[in-house]
Amino acid sequence: MSFEAWAIFALFWVVFVTTPGPNAVNCIANGMHLSFPRAMMGVLAILTQASLFLLLSALGITALIAASPTGFFIAKLIGAGFLIYLGVRGWILAKRPVVVGDRPAKSVYLHALAVATINPKSVAGYLAAFSQFVQPGVPIWEQMAVIVPTALTITALSYTGFTLLGAGLGRAALGAVFNIWVRRVLAACFVIYGVLLGTSATPGRT
Repeated sequence: MSFEAWAIFALFWVVFVTTPGPNAVNCIANGMHLSFPRAMMGVLAILTQASLFLLLSALGITALIAASPTGFFIAKLIGAGFLIYLGVRGWILAKRPVVVGDRPAKSVYLHALAVATINPKSVAGYLAAFSQFVQPGVPIWEQMAVIVPTALTITALSYTGFTLLGAGLGRAALGAVFNIWVRRVLAACFVIYGVLLGTSATPGRT
């Protein structure tokens, strides 16, 4: 991969992972509600999902998933339902006092992994990356040696930033009313993303 191609890919990935979505909302919520080391388990889960999707994209499996309208539709509905459930649950629980660091690390990790995996933005983004930036005439694993470290580094920095933002909001939310409404805004974001997911088109199709 040439330097120019790498720079374009890196810029694309910065935009891809810094555009707010379910992962960002989850990281902000973790930062607000959990101790920082515990909240970082959510970032680790996103990196796990990113590594898996990069591998699957290299093998062409995500393209296969996106090419199956029925399979993608079912996955879409499951993901939409999960995000809407998180949003409704978050809205209901918003009035309860925040208890910092009460969730086990495994629970934080698996929850974040589920949010990341059912995110249609992931499938679309990885398909876009591989359709636009992978060069057909160059061995795929040579390109992966450049793409993977770049993507994972940018991803880690981005979602660590969202987690720090959440931690800052948590410290700033000294008033009970402010705290409740910040949490309700985050909950509403999950519902909105769920609705958008349920009505989104299959990547590559209209």
